[in-house]
Amino acid sequence: MVKLSKIITQVRGVSYKPNDVILEKKAGYTCLLRANNIDRGELKFDDVVYVDSARVKNTQLLRAEDILICASSGSRHLVGKAACVIGDMNVTFGAFCKVIRPLAEYAPFLGWFFKSPRYRMQISNASAGVNINNIRAEDIDNMEIDLLTVKQREEAVRKLNAITHLISLRQRQAEKLDELVKARFVEMFGECKYGGDPLSNVCKLITDGTHQSPQFVDAGIPFLLVSNLVHNEITYDTEKFISKESYQELIKRTPVEIGDILLSIVGSYGHAGVVRTDKPFCFQRHIAYIKPDFSKLNSEFLHQALLSDAVKYQMEKRVKGIAQKTLNLSELKKIVVPIPPLVLQTEFSHFVHEVDREKERIQRSAALLETLKRSLMQQYFG
Repeated sequence: MVKLSKIITQVRGVSYKPNDVILEKKAGYTCLLRANNIDRGELKFDDVVYVDSARVKNTQLLRAEDILICASSGSRHLVGKAACVIGDMNVTFGAFCKVIRPLAEYAPFLGWFFKSPRYRMQISNASAGVNINNIRAEDIDNMEIDLLTVKQREEAVRKLNAITHLISLRQRQAEKLDELVKARFVEMFGECKYGGDPLSNVCKLITDGTHQSPQFVDAGIPFLLVSNLVHNEITYDTEKFISKESYQELIKRTPVEIGDILLSIVGSYGHAGVVRTDKPFCFQRHIAYIKPDFSKLNSEFLHQALLSDAVKYQMEKRVKGIAQKTLNLSELKKIVVPIPPLVLQTEFSHFVHEVDREKERIQRSAALLETLKRSLMQQYFG
């Protein structure tokens, strides 16, 4: 076993002054990545800011095979998440991040180590207690790794890359199906030929999640965040749970039923998901709760309407704030959606369910590949 300090260097992120940072791309400014730009092992560039290039040192620019990690966060769940840099970039990173810069001969293998369950376990142990939301340089340096032989490292990288490529293909297939649903929606309803109504006129209840600060427990009823909606489906993968007693109190305000819709309204706003199971859960106030009037609206139709370009345009006009954009409930209620005959909404809903069945088949295949990838991670990294 070899300590990482022998084969890596670390580069800390920089804290810039507000006057050095802007929200729009401009000559003389460099893209600045933050912890939110690290997502599922990849770098995302859909929510970035820019910093005065004169303030950025060359050592702070991302290089090929760097590993960017979240080194500090208000959530222990997010600390340590990592993404590999594919090529040299005119991109830098902020104070809540750091770069792991491996020796060239170990770079591809270490890129996979920083995505492995073993690494996540070591980070979790290192960030416990007083240091719960921060990773110190020594936390990384003192980690140990079995470097195997050159041939074994090459084999590991080749296999893991191949499986990841297959998973990516499955994801693209699922995305194409989402595009098919959107295209069908536009074909049936996209020319505003049916008139429209504000959401307040066609929904029985529009409110948001709890404003209380619930007492979290180690296990129990899932408590969902905006991140549980980012792919326009409701996921229940969370590390925050509340007791059954807390749930029964909080659910009085948001009596969730199958067919209701959740919509993110703060930060990464405009992501919507339909409640499709009777699984109990609660959610934060950054999520809006929409209960349609089923005599006027079909849930699948409303879901796609909320994701349509026409509604997104209305949301963009109504959001407030700069650093943290917010769609207030009063503004959400004014959003106008088309109201076609229910028979056409139902026809569209049947189409969505057919597509969803195909998506489920693809997702099962992707899940099997993920299981195989985890098995290989265990084999190579322990």
